[in-house]
This record gives sequence, structure tokens and C-alpha cells, in this order.
Amino acid sequence: MIGLVLAAGAGRRLRPYTDTLPKALVPVDGDTTILDLTLGNFAEIGLTEVAIIVGYKKEAVYERKAALEAKYGLKLTLIDNDKAEEWNNAYSLWCGRDAIKHDVILANGDTVHPVSVEKTLLAARGNGQKIILALDTVKQLADEEMKVIVDAEQGVQKITKLMDPAEATGEYIGVTLIEGSAADELADALKTTFERDPDLYYEDGYQELVNRGFKVDVAPIGDVKWVEIDNHDDLAKGREIACLY
Repeated sequence: MIGLVLAAGAGRRLRPYTDTLPKALVPVDGDTTILDLTLGNFAEIGLTEVAIIVGYKKEAVYERKAALEAKYGLKLTLIDNDKAEEWNNAYSLWCGRDAIKHDVILANGDTVHPVSVEKTLLAARGNGQKIILALDTVKQLADEEMKVIVDAEQGVQKITKLMDPAEATGEYIGVTLIEGSAADELADALKTTFERDPDLYYEDGYQELVNRGFKVDVAPIGDVKWVEIDNHDDLAKGREIACLY
């Protein structure tokens, strides 16, 4: 198993930090970045290789690659997304389609979360699941969250931001365990998704899989402090949380 990080996004709402850096390299605890936290989590669960999808300001990640490898004891492979500033992340994850064949834990490059999330996903393996989403069933939901409806027997039924929060089982936090056996089907669903509309999310690719009859499972993460960093308010929350881990 390897780690996979989506770190190609521009993060325009985090300017001026992202005038020169991709969102994943915005500091959240001293010099520690969002990417540092994710790589630290991956190292703690025993991973030795991580693929990182890069795009916007990718040279900043290339410049830090050797130092990050040395710091976390990981072999990093950088995968270029040539449309990072034009298309949404369904295409970005598709760029990592070969990496997924190795079994991966995927983490969004803007999610600050503890290693307990990865441990929860690993503990949920072993019953034939091919894709397991980390799900927050505790948080009070609003309009912006990536909401999920789950059936106890059939798994994910719907995943979208465009849902009445009252209908949702919980929020997908941006971390997924993907078995290599799902790689080809997921890649095809992602390709169908971004070809339909390049502005769609990779979660829309998950929905495409569900629509095709593929079972997507979830693992509740419990009462955990985490945040998706989209804007300066989120960054302030991320800094409060990051110092706890």
C-alpha cells in the first residue's frame, strides 16, 4: 500500500499564501504545512511510498521533495496534472490512476486531520470492500460540505455538496482507502466524469461508480477534530487543530 495526495489545487481563497505556493504547502503549525501533516500520518502507519499529484506552483513541491523524503523516510513520486488550473479534481485523481493499482490511502491536500483517520480506514479493511470513505457522522452539516447518504447494507447511495444537510448520514472528509482491485473501474468512472464536465469533483466519480452498481463503503471516524482548508477562516481552524497532533 502507498499514500496518494491530491496537491495540484491553486487555493485562490488563501491568497496571499497561495500566490507562490500550492495550497498543500501553506503552513499550519510553524513551518509545518498541510502536506507535512499528511506525510507524517502516512509514515506513522508504516507506508514507505507516496505519490503526490502536483500542478499549480508545482515547482515548490519539487524543490522540497528531497527534504520531505529525508524527514519522513518516504519515497515520493510526483505526478504532474497538466490541467490543474483549468479543470477540477476528478481529472486530478485520474492522473494518479496508475498509483491506485498499488492499493492507496488517498488524502486531499487541504485536509488537516489526525492519524486516527488512516488507522480507522485500515481497521475497516478485510470484508471485501474495495473503496472505503472516511466519514464524519458527528459534525453539524451546512451547504459547503461534501455530504453522503449511506445505506447500512448497500453502502454509499449519494455523495454531493448539493444536498439538504438534514438528509445526510455524514460528511466525507477527503480521505479514502482504495484497493488496487478497484483501480480500473474507478479510473473509468473518473474519465466519464471529467469528460462530461471538467469542473466536476472526484467525488462525482464515486457517484458514477455507485450509479453503475459498484459498492462504496464508509468508515465513521468518530468525534475527531479536522478541517478542510478552503479559506482564511478554515486556515485559522487548521492552525488550532494542527498543534494538537
